[in-house]
Amino acid sequence: MSDDERGNQETTPDRRAWRGLAGAAVLLLAATPAATALNGPVGHGTERGELLAMTSAASHDATGVRKFLAGRDIATGTVRYGVRAYRLTYRTVDPFGKPTTATGLLSLPKGGGHRLDLVSDTHGTMVHRGYAPSAGEDFGRIPSYLNASAGRAVAAPDYLGLGDGPGRHPYMDTRSSVTAAVDMLRASRTAAGQLGRPLTGDVYATGFSQGGAVAMALGHAIEEGADRRFRLKALAPVAGPYDLTGEEIPGLYDGRVNDISGVLYISYFLVAQNRLHPLWKDPAEVFRAPYAARVEGLFDGEHEEEDVIAGLAPTVEKLLMPGFLKELRKPTGAFLRTLRGNSEGCAWKPDVPVRLYAGRVDSDVPIGNARSCARDLAKRGVRAQLVDQGADADHFTTLARSAPQVVRYFDRVSP
Repeated sequence: MSDDERGNQETTPDRRAWRGLAGAAVLLLAATPAATALNGPVGHGTERGELLAMTSAASHDATGVRKFLAGRDIATGTVRYGVRAYRLTYRTVDPFGKPTTATGLLSLPKGGGHRLDLVSDTHGTMVHRGYAPSAGEDFGRIPSYLNASAGRAVAAPDYLGLGDGPGRHPYMDTRSSVTAAVDMLRASRTAAGQLGRPLTGDVYATGFSQGGAVAMALGHAIEEGADRRFRLKALAPVAGPYDLTGEEIPGLYDGRVNDISGVLYISYFLVAQNRLHPLWKDPAEVFRAPYAARVEGLFDGEHEEEDVIAGLAPTVEKLLMPGFLKELRKPTGAFLRTLRGNSEGCAWKPDVPVRLYAGRVDSDVPIGNARSCARDLAKRGVRAQLVDQGADADHFTTLARSAPQVVRYFDRVSP
């Protein structure tokens, strides 16, 4: 077994977060009220993915990259080059299809080939806008620096409402995450060309936690023709919440998801989704006192994760009203439709290699999500390898072990 396949592997046929990366996509890639074509123009004479601004965000030689990674307990054996990183501002659309802007991080290797393949890296849950990849040099840049230092360009969208993007983040809204990611690819194509490192058009998609599910959806969008200039080459999501109805929601009340994460993610999700398609008229319909009076304000993009957690209940049972607790156990109506409609991230047939990474004791995104995804893909004739990172692998240990392995995996499957 190669060193990038460390830990037990399953091949199926068929806490607390590091600061600034809360992690799991616990819940809910909710459908948006107004679907937007992935490859249409913004309108008003502007184009989706148009690059508006580019500023330098970081520059490291190979030694500096190794120091950054090693300081966060990440293996550095794949590092070959230094890295230059740039903050991009670009045009995209909001969940209702209206023009807006977003930011993201483009990372390029200092060396390697002239024309570069592109990795899309979609990040995990963040409550403070300042921890987005383009805004802060922290754990959100681990996959970017790993993949760029191995010789590929990396596009890491901040998503809407994070980084320098306006408004509030529509947490776990898969459509807007995908549109922001597609438009980040477009902006990166322009920026890389201006920097003298043109892109080949080949895209390798990865992402962690919330971003793992986004990566699967982005891959589907690319294969469906979101932008014909890009060709999907491989998928390698890490610890994604692919099965909301069978794993994530039940995990909130059966112990598979830990209390701190469960409280944080269900609150974030409900507040964000209520802004898109109202689930309540008054927070007191869903949240107990005193949390109902403060929960919406906590998720304004300006609060630190520690402050949000301190302002909420210690358990989901103490956070939510009895009626909504029953809804979690037996969803109905719009909530059920949202869950079912967004448990389909693996319900398609990729024409590229797929590898899923998961941790056996992950209590943010239980490993059952990856097993469920592998089964869904197998039903469509896709044999996805599941890399189980071992009996000691919690959510962030899974990321730490998987991120360098993903780089090697992309090396192997690239032409």
